[in-house]
Amino acid sequence: MNLGNLTADLCADHKAEFCQLLRSTEREGVEYVIEDLENLGFFEAPASTRFHLCTPGGLVQHSLNVCHTALELMEMMHRRRPDLKSVLRKDSVILCALLHDVNKAEIYKPVVKRRRNAANTAWEEYDSYDVDFSGFPMGHGEKSVIMLLLSGLQLRDEEMLAIRWHMGAWDLAFQSPEAKSNINEARKNHPLCGLIQCADGLAASIIEHTAPGLEP
Repeated sequence: MNLGNLTADLCADHKAEFCQLLRSTEREGVEYVIEDLENLGFFEAPASTRFHLCTPGGLVQHSLNVCHTALELMEMMHRRRPDLKSVLRKDSVILCALLHDVNKAEIYKPVVKRRRNAANTAWEEYDSYDVDFSGFPMGHGEKSVIMLLLSGLQLRDEEMLAIRWHMGAWDLAFQSPEAKSNINEARKNHPLCGLIQCADGLAASIIEHTAPGLEP
């Protein structure tokens, strides 16, 4: 996996796959979502400022990594728990995995930063990102849900919950006893919530992580 700057061709391929998967759900409102994401710069945005895929196009790559992982987990759960086939539906898994982080489309702003060079002998400039929440300071998972509903996407209750709580204990709201209760109830009653949270964590922490000593 290329964790450096993504080529224009690779970014175009990721965008095409993202749109193809999203359209495969045949969900009402998908075309509006794609149009809005295009306008927001989703397909050019990074996935983070420094933790994973901090590069143009990183956000759509991360979304695809989560989707592929979630679909593999879904198949495994279907084999181990056939009774879950009716509640872990492919269209729901695709929608939630691809769209869980749409809130990030407008928060990263390109900047030039300074750091010590590899030899620690001088300062050098490099391209990076800062975060700006001023446009619509609504939070993380909840902002994604609101953006999707405003775009006209038809979401089921469990899909909204899976997107809202995909950060799990990493969500700042988790410090609230009420939020902890909501997350626990969502995971207990809707397996989709646990599956998306797990896929997101695996993608960011393992698939997109460069092990010590390995070149990215």
